[in-house]
Amino acid sequence: MSDSSELQLFAALALAGVLAVVLLLVWTRRVGAEKRHINQLRDREDRLKLALWASSEQYWDYDLKTKHMRRIWVDSRSNRTDLHVLSTTDNDHRIHPDDMPQVQAKLRDHLNGQSELFISEHRILDPRGEWLWVRARGRAVESGADGKVRRIAGTARDITLVRQAERERRIAIAVLRSMNEAVAVLDRDFNFISINPAFTRTTGYTEREVIGQSASLLDSTQHDVAFYNRIRQKLANEGHWAGEMWQRRKNSQEFLCQIESSATESIYGEHRVYIAVITDITQQKRAEQELRYLANFDTLTNLPNRTMFSERLSRAIVRARRQDHRIAVLFLDLDRFKDINDSLGHTAGDRILRAAAMRLQETVGEHQTVARLGGDEFTVVLENLDQPGDADKVAREIIMAFEAPLVLDDRQEVVVSPSIGISLYPDHGQVPTELLKQADTAMYQAKAAGRRTFARYDDSMEIANRRRAQLSSALHKVLDRGELRLVFQPRLSLTTRRITGVEALLRWTSEEYGEIPPIQFIPLAEESGLILEIGEWVLREACLTLQRWHQAGLTELNMAVNVSVLQLLRGDFSEIVRRALEDTGVPPHALELELTESVLMANAEQTSAKLQSLREMGVSLAIDDFGTGYSSLAYLKRLPITTLKIDKTFITDLNRDPDDTAITTTVITMAHSLGLNVVAEGVETETQLRFLDHFRCDEIQGYWLLRPVDPDTCLQFIRDWTPAKANGAGPQAAILSPAAPPPADLTA
Repeated sequence: MSDSSELQLFAALALAGVLAVVLLLVWTRRVGAEKRHINQLRDREDRLKLALWASSEQYWDYDLKTKHMRRIWVDSRSNRTDLHVLSTTDNDHRIHPDDMPQVQAKLRDHLNGQSELFISEHRILDPRGEWLWVRARGRAVESGADGKVRRIAGTARDITLVRQAERERRIAIAVLRSMNEAVAVLDRDFNFISINPAFTRTTGYTEREVIGQSASLLDSTQHDVAFYNRIRQKLANEGHWAGEMWQRRKNSQEFLCQIESSATESIYGEHRVYIAVITDITQQKRAEQELRYLANFDTLTNLPNRTMFSERLSRAIVRARRQDHRIAVLFLDLDRFKDINDSLGHTAGDRILRAAAMRLQETVGEHQTVARLGGDEFTVVLENLDQPGDADKVAREIIMAFEAPLVLDDRQEVVVSPSIGISLYPDHGQVPTELLKQADTAMYQAKAAGRRTFARYDDSMEIANRRRAQLSSALHKVLDRGELRLVFQPRLSLTTRRITGVEALLRWTSEEYGEIPPIQFIPLAEESGLILEIGEWVLREACLTLQRWHQAGLTELNMAVNVSVLQLLRGDFSEIVRRALEDTGVPPHALELELTESVLMANAEQTSAKLQSLREMGVSLAIDDFGTGYSSLAYLKRLPITTLKIDKTFITDLNRDPDDTAITTTVITMAHSLGLNVVAEGVETETQLRFLDHFRCDEIQGYWLLRPVDPDTCLQFIRDWTPAKANGAGPQAAILSPAAPPPADLTA
């Protein structure tokens, strides 16, 4: 081979080597570039995976032409070093039918250029078949040759929990705003962060006025600063506090509230905050106090009631047992209060009870328990007694205190008297119920003794109490059994020396108990209300008897009948009287109705109209037992009274008591000045007769003339009585000398 050929071959080989090196370099560079690109893609893919995993979002790519939707997401259960990518491609978009219209509308807006981004919140069906809320964000990423968008891509995030939280937040806000309780959110320094509308309604402060202000803005003067500081410190240390405290409104009005306060992290996890729920319990507490008051105190008199009385008496017994002391229970009942209440009305009766309660408390002192059990019944507990007589002394003081009239709110004066029963611990009982029962029994004995007095319990009273209960039961049968009867006592005119009338008196002879005195059964009849039925029977029987006597020729004779105030106040008594007169044929002027002075004067204004209707009918009216009550000359002038009957207690002591002498003569003079007829009851001696005749008393009635007798005996006595016959021997002769002077000892 020639040198030139070798040279050409060498050159060709060299060129081939260079080309090979160049190609190798190019290939190596290309391979390196591809590796770098692949690494970049892998890095980007890893970053995308990491971003999808970290954000819990999914990548989506939607081809508008093929309607295919590709989704890529990372399994949330993957860890960072082993991210498991999931992907789907489908043309079933699985959007909730209710949300589809608004998704399509938002997509059109983006495709038409009306919105820069496609943003939508809607529900999609997950692989488990559950509807999830997602927030999708994307934009157009590819367009065709015609300029129309070909493909859009973006991300979607599961916001189901966020939506639920938001829904719950909205519900919580709605509930918070609708709550009646005030709610406040405070920061860690106890400054207001937020309040609800109820807070403004409760405190008067608006949101603008309290936000940033300290909770001490509501502090009340009812508590000191240390009190509030202790509560806030406890809340800071323990995270919870609940209780009651006083707070102050914007208008400075203080109110009692129930506060429930708890610590919690703020919604952003920054610092601890305190949520306080404030309930205004001022009215509730006031209602509770009123209920406790009603349960323990009498609303009319403000005295302890039966419940509180029993509790205090129990405590007193415990103290007395420990200290070896006596205590006394006084049981008081206002005499004839029922009559006063029925006549004056319940409003006046309430005023009387209030005045009586004040008088009683003032008398025994504030340190002693005074209670009202109900109606007109009061009790007093006396502690630390040295001897039983100490209770008697207090009872006397109470009775004396009630001698003065009670002054009512309208300045009206009313006189009432109490009857008092006394029981002692440990003599008469060991427990409250026993002591109260024994005092009650003793009180009834005091009433039976004539009222306006007191009695200390003893065992014999049980017998009397049982008898009283037995009589009360038997009294209901008296009319059916015909056990009642009338006796009659005549009245003598000192002017004409003739028998001008008789008084009908009620008697009861029981099959079981024999003769029962009126002083025992009349009060029982009044208490039970039987007096209405019995009184009507008495009125009719008296009129029938008088009619028979008129038919026998005693046409000038009249009949006096006692009337209970209950008869006068309840029902139409005038109609009952009119009917009795019509049925029996007795002329109205021949009937005289007697009412006791104490009842009549206490009810003068209320009974005046009813008495006037009786007078217009022609019936005469008399005040019985005059001088024993609280007479008023003004009432006497106002009431249509025709007769005054001087009580026998004044007549009995005419020859012994100068005061009774003066009272009797004064009553006669006063009655005559008012044009009233005067009758003296209880005349038993000639001395009394001569005195009354000398001072021109109109009529007398009493044992000197005749005891109460049956109708036949009384009729015979009246027939036998004549002034001519009285001229003979016998006590009647004394009345034939009206000018004869009274005994010297009565005029001294």
